[in-house]
Amino acid sequence: MIDERAIIDASAKLADNVSIGPYSIIGPHVEIGSGTVIGPHVVIKGPTRIGKDNKIFQFSSIGEDPQDKKFAGEETHLEIGDGNTIREYCSINRGTGDGGGVTRIGNDNWIMAYVHIAHDCQVGSHTIFANNATLAGHVDVQDHAILGGFAAVHQFCRIGEHSFTAMATAINKDIPPFVMASGNLAKPHGLNIEGLKRRGFSDTSIKNMRKAYKLLYMSGLKLDEALEQMKALASETPEVGLMVSFIEKSTRSIIR
Repeated sequence: MIDERAIIDASAKLADNVSIGPYSIIGPHVEIGSGTVIGPHVVIKGPTRIGKDNKIFQFSSIGEDPQDKKFAGEETHLEIGDGNTIREYCSINRGTGDGGGVTRIGNDNWIMAYVHIAHDCQVGSHTIFANNATLAGHVDVQDHAILGGFAAVHQFCRIGEHSFTAMATAINKDIPPFVMASGNLAKPHGLNIEGLKRRGFSDTSIKNMRKAYKLLYMSGLKLDEALEQMKALASETPEVGLMVSFIEKSTRSIIR
């Protein structure tokens, strides 16, 4: 299952049923779990740990040094979970010493061609990155978020769970959970209602999330005032509580 034309460092740790295509290069300090398929012409540099049942397509660069001028060769890591699809020409960099040291990708993510995930990013599970979506350093993308093609996220921004961004959205502030955004610069455009329905959120939860959205974006209230009223809804709808908690933790503020 390992093509004879692949180059595998002696220190790499590969499960017995890993598949590696021709001309791929697996460097030192790389671990790859069972069932993972590495296509041709893929370069994986360590320290990198990749879980099981991933599929990485041709010409991807995984675990390369971070694109950060402060990086001085210190040991940093990339961790990729299970069941991810990483399509052609993707680049995923390791962390930096002063940024936490680790870039992380969760499970069951769908990462399409030409996506770039920079140093120290934290990506959850079940996300979708459409073609050419780009994360700068230190970005946090939470579970079930969707980034449209050519979406660009500024460093240190957070993308909330179940949020949705349109094609070519430029994001320089946090996007709260469940919110849709588009534009350059990103502006809110309602809740991700279709996504919430598909994922089984109750009608009651969606109704109260709509109320929370209106308080946040359509009431004319200041942010602190909107949050106080959202907290009352949070007592009966945990999803509204997630929105409140996300906003209160924001350091870049949220799109408004």
